[in-house]
Amino acid sequence: MPDERQLAEDVRAACVKAALEAYEEGGVLGLCAEGRWEYAISALRQLDVAAVAAAWASRNPESARNTG
Repeated sequence: MPDERQLAEDVRAACVKAALEAYEEGGVLGLCAEGRWEYAISALRQLDVAAVAAAWASRNPESARNTG
């Protein structure tokens, strides 16, 4: 898999994880379905994409040098 695609897959996985965790947390907090969805979207907006990219770069140092 090309390096850029793997980075994109890692970002997507982080987004899905953040959304699912927030949706579940919203349920625990007693939010309705719409509230849980809004809570999940908020989590996506707050996701630290730079941290995801940095984690990817630390696992793929050669690739990170070639894309920057």
